[in-house]
Amino acid sequence: MTNAEISDFFSLLSKLMDIHGENAFKSKTYSIAAFQLDKLPIVLSEISRTEIACIPGIGASVSVKIIEILDTGHLKVLDELLAKTPEGVLDLLKIKGIGPKKIAVIWHELGVESPGELLYACEENRLIAYKGFGVKTQQSIQEAITFYLSNQQRYLYAQIEPIAISIQKFLDARFSFTSVFISGSFRRQCNIIDELEYVIATDTETIQEEMSREPAFTFSKEEDGSVYYLFQEHIQVILHSTDEENTDATLFFTTGTPAFNDAFQEAFPEVSFAGSGGEEDLIFEEAGIPFIEPCLRESKASIDLAQENNLPSLIQLKHIKGIIHNHSTWSDGGFSIAQMAQACIEKGFEYLVMSDHSVSSFYANGLSIERIKQQQEEIDILNEKLKPFKIFKSIECDILNDGRLDYPDDILSSFDLVIASVHQNLKMTEEKAMMRLMGAIQNKYTRILGHLTGRLLLSRKEYPVNHQAIIDACKLHDVVIEINANPRRLDMDWQWISYAIDQGVLLSINPDAHSIRGIDDIRYGVLSAQKGMLTAKQNLSSFSLHEFENFLATKK
Repeated sequence: MTNAEISDFFSLLSKLMDIHGENAFKSKTYSIAAFQLDKLPIVLSEISRTEIACIPGIGASVSVKIIEILDTGHLKVLDELLAKTPEGVLDLLKIKGIGPKKIAVIWHELGVESPGELLYACEENRLIAYKGFGVKTQQSIQEAITFYLSNQQRYLYAQIEPIAISIQKFLDARFSFTSVFISGSFRRQCNIIDELEYVIATDTETIQEEMSREPAFTFSKEEDGSVYYLFQEHIQVILHSTDEENTDATLFFTTGTPAFNDAFQEAFPEVSFAGSGGEEDLIFEEAGIPFIEPCLRESKASIDLAQENNLPSLIQLKHIKGIIHNHSTWSDGGFSIAQMAQACIEKGFEYLVMSDHSVSSFYANGLSIERIKQQQEEIDILNEKLKPFKIFKSIECDILNDGRLDYPDDILSSFDLVIASVHQNLKMTEEKAMMRLMGAIQNKYTRILGHLTGRLLLSRKEYPVNHQAIIDACKLHDVVIEINANPRRLDMDWQWISYAIDQGVLLSINPDAHSIRGIDDIRYGVLSAQKGMLTAKQNLSSFSLHEFENFLATKK
């Protein structure tokens, strides 16, 4: 069991104690414990029970509960609270902006026990009569619930990927007598996946017969030559039936969006779509155009480029040379700078840009001016040891409410690179958001604009911005726009990449890594960037160490 999983026990315990009105002091103790356990450098499951009791800052009560969790996989006091908490109330904890104390009022005083009931209560204006709630709070809760309910049974690409691969392997084995190909939005590398689609070269009767032997798949319906299932009761899986002769055509039409497919047929009405092998090459050969990668089959735009023989050479993971935008134990990261650097070296990267949080991010242990100097001294020492690998001195600087960055110019000038991002007060009108972002872009020390819209996919809406105006301003002030590769962000969205490229704005795929494992998120940024037709030449983190140093030198 990981520290994070143990931490989750204490976090949930604290929240449920607040909801049930139990001892506030104990609740706070468990909340603090959850935070501390998640940041521990040692793995609790790998040390002795005696050592657990001796960890500084972990009291006797918490130690006993940690040992109980490790020994039994349960926490009795938590199980007791869960037993008397309706499932719908637990669902309320998943909704952004509704904390345990508000849930206590919603449940105990309104009698509401689910997100659906709460949405109805908001529509009836029933919340505003209670202490701690007003018209604005009710509106925010209503919007949050609507967003939450609209995103059920939807998955981040990174979440669904291992499941998609395991289902592919299962289908390959179950239908070993024929061909199976993954299709749909997953094949197009979409950020969010609603269902998994596969093409199987056999009839629907055979599909249903073979799948009936697997209890993890629940039959839903058969429609238009496709069989629908629920995998593990919540993931929709569509199996498209075809035959060997039409495999290419079926794979083609189930991969592209309707807009792409219609545009293709209009542009090439004589194409027969007959072929074999399930790789669709013959379709594009017959049309007389280069192969269009599945990730580009969203609209007519890629067809136009293919007809002009002007499809770009898409960026690949191997093109990433440096890891830009990372956090260490100096702020809210889980590993030291030395550990992050060593991991980058082992993964074959040429440099690391260390960008811990700035002073305004107090909740993330943001760096004071004194600590900045100490960190930079540590980086100097490490660079002497790690040559030719290099660590660059950076900061993820908070964009304040008025658009300023939260350090004076003399401190900003001490960094090799400043990334400017919004982290607080994210509920903004477009006017407010644009004022803050434009202020940061115009700051002469800003080199990269971080996670442009502040979104967390399926969790938090983006604040509204005028993307074209932002991109134009970045062009004017020579600011790079980040493609944040964290699979929960993928921000800036791929749909704006082409416009940025057309304007000559440099982009940068960055992992925003808070751990060694987080470095590997760079792959999801690459997959998303491919959909926007990004090339290695247009990506800052594809610059070699020498090229990156030259880039920084031109900005000083």
